Amino acid sequence: MEKHLVILGGGESGVGAAILARQKGYGVFLSDGGSLKEVYRNELEQEGISWEEGGHTEEKILVADEIVKSPGIPEKNELMQKIRAKGIPVISEIELAYRFAGSSKIVAITGSNGKTTTTALIHHILKTGGLDAALAGNIGMSFAKQVALDPKPVYVVEVSSFQLDDIDQFRPYISVLTNITEDHLDRYGYNFDNYIASKFRIIRNQQATDYFIYNADDEVTKRSLDKFNIQSIQLPISMENENSAAFIKDGDMYVRTGEDFINMSIYDFTLKGKHNQYNTMAACVTAATMDIRKEKIREAVQTFQNLEHRMEHVATIRGVEFINDSKATNVNSTWYALESMTKPTVLILGGVDKGNDYSLMQEMVAEKVKAIICLGVDNKKIHEAFGNTVSIIIDTTSAEEAVGAAFAHAEKGDVVLLSPACASFDLFKNYEDRGRQFKRAVIEL
Repeated sequence: MEKHLVILGGGESGVGAAILARQKGYGVFLSDGGSLKEVYRNELEQEGISWEEGGHTEEKILVADEIVKSPGIPEKNELMQKIRAKGIPVISEIELAYRFAGSSKIVAITGSNGKTTTTALIHHILKTGGLDAALAGNIGMSFAKQVALDPKPVYVVEVSSFQLDDIDQFRPYISVLTNITEDHLDRYGYNFDNYIASKFRIIRNQQATDYFIYNADDEVTKRSLDKFNIQSIQLPISMENENSAAFIKDGDMYVRTGEDFINMSIYDFTLKGKHNQYNTMAACVTAATMDIRKEKIREAVQTFQNLEHRMEHVATIRGVEFINDSKATNVNSTWYALESMTKPTVLILGGVDKGNDYSLMQEMVAEKVKAIICLGVDNKKIHEAFGNTVSIIIDTTSAEEAVGAAFAHAEKGDVVLLSPACASFDLFKNYEDRGRQFKRAVIEL
């Protein structure tokens, strides 16, 4: 009797899970409440996988032996409640991929901020050091699709709290937790402790031969360590404590794992800003733990290219620099972006607010920002938060309008920074669409 697997959600992770499950002999049915992208329809057709879109046929779903749920579907969803009531096991795509990853080593990265950059940097260092490593998860190909179509001895996987919520056996050889700040609280009953517990699930199945890299200067992480049963070898990174696996002192980073010692100047990092020094430390400790030679680690850190939509330099026009940080979808990300600014800044802010507390940015905005350009449908909260701090706040409803207004209020030597602190769904398809429209508007100035 073949096992009947139902996949909810037909995005990158859902279609990846379907392809892997079909390959491994499961009976597979994929159901998406919205519409599938053409590329995913074609992949499902090629693999002979049955699917539906535009709604869920319950009688086909509630007969499943197991369900793989898209990370985007919340537990309070009515269909999910029926699935839970029937007691059908629900797993995430990373759990399915893990089942078939064999003896490959998994490096998994999570955190509220910095996880995409850290994941990409780890992958770059491992490749530079000669390892045949895949980049998967929320960045690159889905983990399941990678395992199905192009298996590798090492997987570097970015994982979200939503994916970790539905793991069972998933066990990384190295897990990295960049930091924990309030994000996605709408999905966790507005209870921060639930979100923290979700992030710490990354270490849940780790054993004494595995490694856990975390930021020891992050207050939330630090005070949560004792609440979880951590079996793995702990490798903290810090700018305050020299007894860490990596630390920074007087402009130099030192990485110490086992007997070996690497040091290099932070001025050689291609990634700028204090938050990126933490990301770089985490990546270097990971690489040292994977036995990458130190000269290769040094070379990789100096040759890494930053990601699109993450503090991406777009152009300098009449002395005004434009930076695309569209991936900053929460207050903390925007705080970090502002922290790394060294010139007067015109900030483009706004979008769909996930319960943002703008007071966290108050001091940083007062210190760095000369004007705020709102890019969103409802900007009331931004006006209330910064009306007394910034004298110029302008509402716009398109990327072109926002860029035009920002350019009008910027002088030679200023920066225009798109770092919205919000999701993008009110005016754009996603943060990539927002970033691309911003870049197009800048180039057309």
